[in-house]
Amino acid sequence: MSEPARSALHVLIVEDRPDTAQSWVDLLTLGGHTTRVASCGPDALSSAQTETPDVVLLDIGLPGMDGWEVARRLRADASGRPPFIIAMTGRGTVSDHHRSEGAGIDLHLVKPVDPFVLIQLLNQFRSVRNRSVAPSE
Repeated sequence: MSEPARSALHVLIVEDRPDTAQSWVDLLTLGGHTTRVASCGPDALSSAQTETPDVVLLDIGLPGMDGWEVARRLRADASGRPPFIIAMTGRGTVSDHHRSEGAGIDLHLVKPVDPFVLIQLLNQFRSVRNRSVAPSE
């Protein structure tokens, strides 16, 4: 019974479009993950300070503070294990990818993101994370 709880990821979805955010919430909740949603950069930073997520799904084109600035601040404020940050954005130029890398974003995906690809990525991350926290024998 403890296996699902141990393998569930805490995912912070940072997306200013409510319909898009809700779609990701529905998908990830069905997969057994815990989700929170922030619709802007300051809310994302506040939410991450309250409880550090395992994964952040981060839109880049946010109002006020773009996703690159959010990622930089998440990295600067991270205490303990930093979250795995995945940009999910309509911005797909080489320059955009470089900016994401420079901001500390681990993976840059261009919308529309295939839900099956995202689930596979989260499962791979969860597997690696679980191996890294498993007690040594």
